[in-house]
Amino acid sequence: MKEFDYIVVGGGSGGIASANRAGMYGAKVLLIEGNKIGGTCVNVGCVPKKVMWQASSMLEMIERDAPSYGVQADIEKFDFKELVARREKYIDFLHGAYYRGLDSNHVERIEGYATFKSDHVISVNGEEYTAPNVLIATGGRPSQMTIPGGEFAIDSNGFFELTEQPKDVVVLGAGYIAAELSGVLQGMGTQVHWAFRHSRPLRTFDKMLADNLVEIYRENKMKLYDHHVAKEIRQNADGTYSVYFENGNVLTGDQVLFAGGRLPNTDKLGLENTSVTLNEKGFVIVDKYQNTTSEGVYAVGDVIGKIDLTPVAIAAGRRLSERVFNGKSEEFLDYENVPTVIFTHPTIATIGLSEADAVERYGKEQIKIYRSRFTPMYFALSDYRQKCEMKLVCLGEEEKIIGLHAIGVGVDEMLQGFAVAIKMGATKKDFDDTVAIHPTGSEEFVTMR
Repeated sequence: MKEFDYIVVGGGSGGIASANRAGMYGAKVLLIEGNKIGGTCVNVGCVPKKVMWQASSMLEMIERDAPSYGVQADIEKFDFKELVARREKYIDFLHGAYYRGLDSNHVERIEGYATFKSDHVISVNGEEYTAPNVLIATGGRPSQMTIPGGEFAIDSNGFFELTEQPKDVVVLGAGYIAAELSGVLQGMGTQVHWAFRHSRPLRTFDKMLADNLVEIYRENKMKLYDHHVAKEIRQNADGTYSVYFENGNVLTGDQVLFAGGRLPNTDKLGLENTSVTLNEKGFVIVDKYQNTTSEGVYAVGDVIGKIDLTPVAIAAGRRLSERVFNGKSEEFLDYENVPTVIFTHPTIATIGLSEADAVERYGKEQIKIYRSRFTPMYFALSDYRQKCEMKLVCLGEEEKIIGLHAIGVGVDEMLQGFAVAIKMGATKKDFDDTVAIHPTGSEEFVTMR
């Protein structure tokens, strides 16, 4: 049995970050990954999603926005297959970068799927390995439809396997993945039919964001259907698919895309052979230091079900290695005030509490809301007047900013700096005392009244 200081199960963002940081401090590290290096983010998540979003945004700019600036440009050809091929080539490059990083920190790698034989003994490809410190960073996977014909629907992984652009697609789901992929496809020229079971999508985010997104998507000819619960999918003779809903409606498309949440990859790890505790949904239970219920066994990333974002997994993994291998005994990741961008069309940027959550936590009398709704200068010359809306959620007499939310052109690149200020405890007065940068959209955050 080969011994290590640290065994990392899962070669995604969190696992790689933690392995590299431990290796930097001289730990003998083993990284185990049975799939492509980089995990969800690099292969079937944020990286390919951003590539597709950028392509979609370029098409929108050329077709919808450029003429207002006197630019008459025809798109001779949009080659979806070439876009996918170039995207995958870029992802292959990133795989190589990950391998070089691991090699530079002397992290050993094994390709294979790990099975826990006990808390600190792991089997891979018939061989056993042990370490006093073990990290579970196996991530998650898309959930599948369980209705009749659910096997006809592709998930987000299947979306990134497409080499031909669908003409019509039915998207099922109300979360950020459904919102993003709907926008990507509509911007590329696919007719999207987006159906969700409640009155609005993105229900865990501030209501202002969803209200604006629905309005903008409809302005851009996307078909949205609220209170639609799918009950069956049928394949038609012409190769299309029809989704039958409980309310009697039927929607048909070349593809059906189901984006209904994600599940943790814990069911095939052999965790029943350990003292690691899972919750009722299969996520690993951890404390604020990423400790599981087994001493010396930790977990980070999507597998713990807190905030499923790549930078969160990276930050948690690095802080864990700082604590375990660099003597920083109180190092941990604070999961409050984590900034998030949703790559819709236009983008959404958000940090902190929604207005509703702030009122529920502190009471309505303690909360003051500032809002700004305007047309970005990007659309100054256009007949199409897409709106941007921003909101600040402030607490108490000092008006500490506990929530910042925006939807509009460029808000994704605005958020990072404001997130630093909010993490440091900025107040509305701090924002007011900051000189605006004009003309920009971001100046609205420091000029609200």
